Amino acid sequence: MHCEDVFHRRRKAGILPSLEDLLFYTIAEGQEKIPAHKFTTALKATGLRTGDPRLKECMEMLKVTVKTTSDGALDRHLFKKCVQSNIVLLTQAFRKKFVIPDFQSFCGHMDDLFENARNLSGGQVADYIPQLARFSPDLWAVSLCTVDGQRHTVGDTKVPFCLQSCVKPLKYAIAVHDHGTEYVHRFIGKEPSGLRFNKLFLNEEDKPHNPMVNAGAIVCTSLIKQGASNAEKFDYVMNFMNKLAGNEYVGFSNATFQSERESGDRNFAIGYYLKEKKCFPEGTDMTSILDFYFQLCSIEVTCESASVMAATLANGGFCPITGERVLNPEAVRNTLSLMHSCGMYDFSGQFAFHVGLPAKSGVAGGILLVVPNVMGIMCWSPPLDKLGNSVRGIQFCTDLVSLCNFHNYDNMRHFAKKLDPRREGGDQRVKSVINLLFAAYTGDVSALRRFALSSMDMEQRDYDSRTALHVAAAEGHTEVVRFLLEACKVNPVPKDRWGNTPMDEAVHFGHHDVVTILRDYHTQYSPQETPDDKQSAEKNLDGLL
Repeated sequence: MHCEDVFHRRRKAGILPSLEDLLFYTIAEGQEKIPAHKFTTALKATGLRTGDPRLKECMEMLKVTVKTTSDGALDRHLFKKCVQSNIVLLTQAFRKKFVIPDFQSFCGHMDDLFENARNLSGGQVADYIPQLARFSPDLWAVSLCTVDGQRHTVGDTKVPFCLQSCVKPLKYAIAVHDHGTEYVHRFIGKEPSGLRFNKLFLNEEDKPHNPMVNAGAIVCTSLIKQGASNAEKFDYVMNFMNKLAGNEYVGFSNATFQSERESGDRNFAIGYYLKEKKCFPEGTDMTSILDFYFQLCSIEVTCESASVMAATLANGGFCPITGERVLNPEAVRNTLSLMHSCGMYDFSGQFAFHVGLPAKSGVAGGILLVVPNVMGIMCWSPPLDKLGNSVRGIQFCTDLVSLCNFHNYDNMRHFAKKLDPRREGGDQRVKSVINLLFAAYTGDVSALRRFALSSMDMEQRDYDSRTALHVAAAEGHTEVVRFLLEACKVNPVPKDRWGNTPMDEAVHFGHHDVVTILRDYHTQYSPQETPDDKQSAEKNLDGLL
């Protein structure tokens, strides 16, 4: 039977401790109490934040409970009280069941990629909008959020900057969410244009080529909340943005908006051209739409909040840190498809070839990157290359896919192997009896706690029918014996192929403390023993004691 099934069957029968207890044993590492800071530190190592909205009840209860203790530490009862409201999420985290199981190791790789890109010095900060020119070329930040809400952040990740063109896929997603694919694409095409993003050029049907170039984005803006005032429209989009970001920072730069409007001659020209070609829905006020368009470009985020937006796209429209459905699957699929083919200006084909992931860049220096079903990433560095993409951001994305098998076509059957952070390395995932018995042999209670928490059958036997309890008793590891008997409730009298029980092993090797512990459990199990077994055990005990 599968280990998970064994675990749940035995737990139902009252043989195993609760998930809360196992979590306590795992974090406590043999201590009777867990200092609150030790719990939060262990939590952060899984990638979860203490401010995660899903852990609100747990964190609030932790604050209240710690105040009632003299030393700020939690015993098993208090710990259970704190974690029980969020036990499913916490157990997933500590059992390494998230999409990136070995998160600390993965973060180390991301930090290396970050440092590698930091050394680049090329590119120019955009200056056609005065507000953008004010940013230092040294600013550099990367934030990621997985579909399970694991977070990592490095660099200047709390500095607000404007989404600029990174807002284009998001407002397209809103339009499709509200109106459906067929309606939206009556007005906008789906093909890469092969031209600069701000060209006055339409396709053969007199539609903008796609929603990721300015002409398409202006028309897309006209589809949102038609008939409402600009104030109502803006509030509506901001509400969406807040939900996409899990209620993390979303702001607005009025100075950038004013600059955009004052320096937006090309966009006004595009607007009039679209109006002439009857590209807008009937009754559209073109100048009002341009105002709204400039407003949306001026929405501010931080790297951290934008990474949650990207993660919501990676997660099929559900925000990972709130669990709320923000966008329907159709809107997400369309958006990712167009980001993949059209999201990186005139570099889109190159990016699709080398990186193979949906992304959208903006002239403020942001690159919104989506690894579908895994994570969202926001890279931000103001210096841009000649095509308008962040120099450091492009380097980071390229390096990421060189290291990890995230490219859309990396996971084909016979493709070269790269690092797959979705697979767990090391012994955490290996549920073999060899690891279990080796931990018992070396007295590694920490490993045994981890195995128990990951649903391993703690009564597995080797080819000689020996259990971890046999091995621990033979080696005299009292702490291991106690853990297996008290926490895991293993059978205290299993027999190996020669008929020996753990008690026989402890007696044979002269481990008095282990014999004392086992004696109590022997008595409890006596109904299952034969008279001969009992007589033999008592004789051995008399000889030893």
